[in-house]
Amino acid sequence: MATKHEQILNYIESLPVGDKISVRQIAKVMNVSEGTAYRAIKDAENKGFVSTIERVGTIRIEKKKKDNIEKLTFAEVVNIVDGQVLGGRAGLHKTLNKFVIGAMKLEAMMRYTGAGNLLIVGNRTKAQQSALEAGAAVLITGGFDTDDYVKKLADELELPIISTSYDTFTVATMINRAIYDQLIKKEIVLVEDILTPLEKTVTLTPNDPIERWFEYNRQTGHGRFPVIDQGLKVVGIVTAKDIMTSDRKTSIEKVMTKSPITVTGKTSVASAAQIMVWEGIEVLPVVDGNGRLSGMISRQDVLKALHSIERQPHTGEKIDDIITRQMINLSDEAKESNIFKCEVTPQMTNQFGTISYGAFTTLVTEAANYHLRQKKKGELVVENMTIYFLKPVQMESMIEIHPKILDVGRKFGKIDVEVFHENTLVGKAILMVQIMDRN
Repeated sequence: MATKHEQILNYIESLPVGDKISVRQIAKVMNVSEGTAYRAIKDAENKGFVSTIERVGTIRIEKKKKDNIEKLTFAEVVNIVDGQVLGGRAGLHKTLNKFVIGAMKLEAMMRYTGAGNLLIVGNRTKAQQSALEAGAAVLITGGFDTDDYVKKLADELELPIISTSYDTFTVATMINRAIYDQLIKKEIVLVEDILTPLEKTVTLTPNDPIERWFEYNRQTGHGRFPVIDQGLKVVGIVTAKDIMTSDRKTSIEKVMTKSPITVTGKTSVASAAQIMVWEGIEVLPVVDGNGRLSGMISRQDVLKALHSIERQPHTGEKIDDIITRQMINLSDEAKESNIFKCEVTPQMTNQFGTISYGAFTTLVTEAANYHLRQKKKGELVVENMTIYFLKPVQMESMIEIHPKILDVGRKFGKIDVEVFHENTLVGKAILMVQIMDRN
């Protein structure tokens, strides 16, 4: 049976997109305390189907899919530009396709403005009205208000008209940056994208006999199974090692590993890989915010995801991408060595105009990873890095990065990395890495 918290979440999710929600309203309808209602609304906000906007309130919005996460809702635009909604609140859940800057004559402006657009314009009432009639929302810059008939039209058409104190250039930059950030989020693969769902996950209960483990082992070929209680909460995990010397009639509860390591659906695949390597485990239970089982991920799932991440094109460029793009590999196959050349660009410098600690760390890590991948097939996770010294290197300097393997085994490796500028040693680091075998 669903808990009260789940019932409230289901109720909120059943509300029409665009409906306004309040703590008092939810508490009254669901016959719960305001504290319980508040926690459920916050959980709904975290799950992405509710948005809270300053001076507007909390509204039910459409939950985004992974493939359109780069699109913003008008509700998100209000938060980005610290705006005030003047009209058309019922349309805040709608998605913005593109924005148009209204810095031209009205006729020309309307040629570029259509349904699903956002017109960014100043105190031009006629342009605001025409945009709404064309099916576009309006963002008024400079902190201006608008006429009452424009607000009324926005309410009738359910198209938001928003006012912000920022100027047009600043607003366009802020929205563009938000879309760019969403593109980066789209690239990051999460555990929820690759997990085996609950309905396909084989589970045990604390009262099951060990004999049940052997049955599932024969059916699936797997050796690790999560143990869940009646509420689907993960209370343990059972492996072949746990049941090895026990009688088959013994209950699972007596041999299981209690309080196992778990991850949530919002954990990145890279973080899950680190956990698996450091803890030496093959599978991880995936739980929701209340500790209930959502599914499982295996080492094979993680490796497939990591491979696909490497192959897919990057649409939202991160600072690490900008830095590593500068690296040129000067491989010497005869000596079986790798030397990387890189120019120190303005993005890689600190406030003093010399290479930043973060950029240096990224360059060293990428060089070490590439070098070790050539020697040992597997996915690498940096466990520890020690930077012994880093001398100031000026902007526009050309540096060389020399990685060298000190030790490599089946599970770990140690790499020494030296960085030179004009044949002078300017930086030195040693990395300890864990290796995830592909087999």
